[in-house]
Parts: sequence; C-alpha cells; structure tokens
Amino acid sequence: MPVTDTIADMLARIRNAGMAKKKRVEMPSSKMLEAIAQILLDEGYIKGFNVKPTTPQKTLEITLKYTNERHPRLVISGLKRVSKPGRRVYTQRNKIPWVRSGLGVAILTTPQGVMTGRKARKLGVGGEVLCYVW
Repeated sequence: MPVTDTIADMLARIRNAGMAKKKRVEMPSSKMLEAIAQILLDEGYIKGFNVKPTTPQKTLEITLKYTNERHPRLVISGLKRVSKPGRRVYTQRNKIPWVRSGLGVAILTTPQGVMTGRKARKLGVGGEVLCYVW
C-alpha cells in the first residue's frame, strides 16, 4: 500500500517499535528519511542505521537506542510531525522554534539541506519544520 506521508510513517514506525521494545525497525528508504535518520544518529537518539539495497526500493533499517536501566525505555520520549502534506509549516530564521526549552530537536528542511533547528539558527536560514524529537 503506497504511503503519502513517508515522514509521518517513519515517526509512527519508530514510536511503535519503541513501545514494543524492538531493537530494529525497517521502512522504505528515501534521501529525506536517510537525512532525518542521520540527524537522529548525530543527536544521540538512535544507535545507528543502514540502507539495504533491496528491490524494488531500498530499505532503511534503524537500530533503536534504549536506556540502560532495569526496565529499558526508548531514548526518544516523543516524536511530533509538524508540517504535513495538507498543511505546510514554514518558519523564518529568527522564529525557529525551541523544542522542550532546548532539550529536544526541531528538524527542518532548508535551501542548504535537512538540519536541526540549532544548526539553522547558526547558519541564519529558515525553512519547513518537518518534525520535533525529544
């Protein structure tokens, strides 16, 4: 079944796999999803990811990261899709939102690529707010 919003599908798969205490989650790959996975890896929310060359489309496999407590919890405590296909949300460079007072990450797509809100503020660019992760 074709998916119209691949980013929302990715976030839902990560959320569901975390609730089920799965180690890995797989989904159809795209350049946008790979860029988001790279940001999640750089920010320490996931252990890793790799792209498998399957047919007819590549597969993105994300290895989830859990806390080392007696009862393991997913490091990602929340995911929220902001800009949707029916309602795009754009922000100016001086109005990039803070997620959980700086404890979370806003992921934006800008003319210079997909990046965190912190990096976009540093570069002085705005763009479309894809999602929040905390």
